[in-house]
Amino acid sequence: MNEIPPRQLRSGGRGARRAMRAAPDFDMLPALRRGLPECEPMTPEQVERIDDASMSILEEVGVIFRDEIALADWKRAGARVEGERVYLDRHLVRELIATIPSGWEYRARNPGRSLPFGGKHSIFVPMTGAPFIRDLEDERRWPTMADLNMFHKLAHMSPALHSTAHHIVEPMDLKVSHRHLHITYSSMKYSDKTFMGMTTSGRNAEDVMDMCEILFGREVMEETPVVTGNCNGNSPLVWDETMLSAMRAFVKRRQPVLCSPFVLGGANTPASVAPAVAQLNAEALSALAYTQVIRKGAPAIYGHYLSTVSMKSGAPMAGTPEISLMNFMIGQMARFYNVPWRTSNLLGGAKTFDAQAGYESAMTMNAVLHAGANYIWHSAGWNEAGMHCSVAKFVVDAEMCAMGYRMAEGPRWDDFDEALAAVRDVGPGGHYLGHPHTLENFELAFFMPKLFDNNSIEQWQAEGSVEITARALDHAKKLLREYEEPTLDPGVDEALRDYIARREREIPAEDALNTEY
Repeated sequence: MNEIPPRQLRSGGRGARRAMRAAPDFDMLPALRRGLPECEPMTPEQVERIDDASMSILEEVGVIFRDEIALADWKRAGARVEGERVYLDRHLVRELIATIPSGWEYRARNPGRSLPFGGKHSIFVPMTGAPFIRDLEDERRWPTMADLNMFHKLAHMSPALHSTAHHIVEPMDLKVSHRHLHITYSSMKYSDKTFMGMTTSGRNAEDVMDMCEILFGREVMEETPVVTGNCNGNSPLVWDETMLSAMRAFVKRRQPVLCSPFVLGGANTPASVAPAVAQLNAEALSALAYTQVIRKGAPAIYGHYLSTVSMKSGAPMAGTPEISLMNFMIGQMARFYNVPWRTSNLLGGAKTFDAQAGYESAMTMNAVLHAGANYIWHSAGWNEAGMHCSVAKFVVDAEMCAMGYRMAEGPRWDDFDEALAAVRDVGPGGHYLGHPHTLENFELAFFMPKLFDNNSIEQWQAEGSVEITARALDHAKKLLREYEEPTLDPGVDEALRDYIARREREIPAEDALNTEY
């Protein structure tokens, strides 16, 4: 298993906290190094029971791979293939997933924003895929490319967001066949953090790989991941050609994909937590194993999207207790196989940025952090079951990630002796407000949210009785006014634009709209 370079293991600590206090708002926090123990509700025997059930599903029920290339690959690897159904021997699966690295470094365009990943390290990534936006005026509408550029800028300026993802919102003013090119360019241009790559088809994924090669170079991509793809399974137990062809494009270039069954608990899994996890685990293992058939030793991430389904309406739900339990269990399974894993964060089903959205999101985040996830996706903006990205929720969620970051670091001990000395200085009946230790540490001791109001009701009323949505939108507008675009090498920029122009000529799109950056 690959080890994270020792120099990358340093994150947090008093120096990092002082940097957080003194740095501009957009100075990114290091990758989170979790200091809390993981919540593990299963006994070792129950973990092995889930593993055995999943392996039995792979051996006896099988998984459908709707892709001729994948079927041929599995035959060469020694699997039993009958039509489109692949039966995987547990020994073959274990042999393959054992070659997945347990950790690596994500190389960012700005080397100072490269990230250790895996093990105790976690990163926060914004939401993606919203077909609607709640904009800077809190109006729900179709998004444009300019809206996506805006979200990439906001992600760039949010300290606890380690990535700009990719299509946070769908740019509806562009032809579908050209979107992936402009989405990738926006990720590269408006931020120098790591990002995600589109996997909407094998050819689109190849375009993303080509653009990454322009930005980073082929040699760098062979050395370390620079981008992340996502491949969703069709639960129960189906992988299709679109996802598998995109998976091959990424994995052949040593770029990781999230192997993500799409779980709607009770609809496409059994209506029970433990059996649902057993099925999901089988689906994820089949995809993880296939990445190693494509290229042994390539990085890959155990993924999933978790939702439970309302038995009243059939609608997906967020923030339910069963989702938290499944996150805890999946974390245990990923650690059992020694592979990094992905989850979804701060999910809301509410139609506006209201109390429901806050409660659902907070419930999910606490479970995710205690579950020990590595790739914490959908960490900003998700509402209405992913149908819209809210600007207001995006910036508040980004601050929630900073709060979650602080909690997950665990208790700090670096000033323990100095603080105990303050107890002796102050003595019974005194106070600490003017003590030197307090003056030195007050900005570090307790997280002070920028967007939550903790003033008296009289002061809040005197300042206009402004509620959280309005405060958040004002903050987003302020961030955008202060945004400074990170410099992109002019030669690289020109090469990326030339590539996009050439591919647009090659891809049929008679009614595609021009895009200005």
